[in-house]
Amino acid sequence: MHKSWQLIPYSETSGELHMQLDNALLDRHSQDPQSASILRFYGWTPAAISLGFHQKQYPDHWKAIAEQHHLDIVRRPSGGRAVLHQGDLTYVVITNVEVKGKKRSHREMYEYICEFLIQGFAKLGITLTYGNSGRGYIHNPSCFSTATNADLIIADGRKIIGSAQVYRHNSVLQHGSMAIAPNYGLLRELFQAEVPIVGCEELLPNSSENLISELIKTLSESARQHFQAEFL
Repeated sequence: MHKSWQLIPYSETSGELHMQLDNALLDRHSQDPQSASILRFYGWTPAAISLGFHQKQYPDHWKAIAEQHHLDIVRRPSGGRAVLHQGDLTYVVITNVEVKGKKRSHREMYEYICEFLIQGFAKLGITLTYGNSGRGYIHNPSCFSTATNADLIIADGRKIIGSAQVYRHNSVLQHGSMAIAPNYGLLRELFQAEVPIVGCEELLPNSSENLISELIKTLSESARQHFQAEFL
């Protein structure tokens, strides 16, 4: 049986506006259990640093770096640590936690949602697995410096997708950053360490010129198949 999903077209705007829209979409979904699940992709203009909802503090030098590089600093509704949104693609899934009267755990929701990413990247020839870092990630300001079992990595351990969630009533919003062309220099400047991240441009050197469009097309199709979705 196919389920109604809303596929929202790709857009680029400020992080603040994206977070406001994510919050509004989650609110709408959580208030109506019969509403369609949502899939959307977007880019950040200007580039930004996003902070996890519970990440109350960040290094003082980030303000100067943000001013120098014209970066916004915004707070996400979801958990996790800081992400540099430059040369990346963000995905969002909003759906029900409870299926056929059974409520999925947070771990089960991550696995359920991330499967469309795993299947989509497999179609592009990239094998992804889950990270295995423990709770120690909370002491690191950078999301991409550690890979928990909510994140997806390639065989050598480098992270390509970092994800986070927020729950509201019977709804969950999971969104994440897919590295396309990481700015390694700026990442080192921000986090004062090498960040074990890898971009899709490096892994897919023979891809089309518009890699983001190719990724969205492939991942939208894998989402349609995995979620048994009928896009509105």
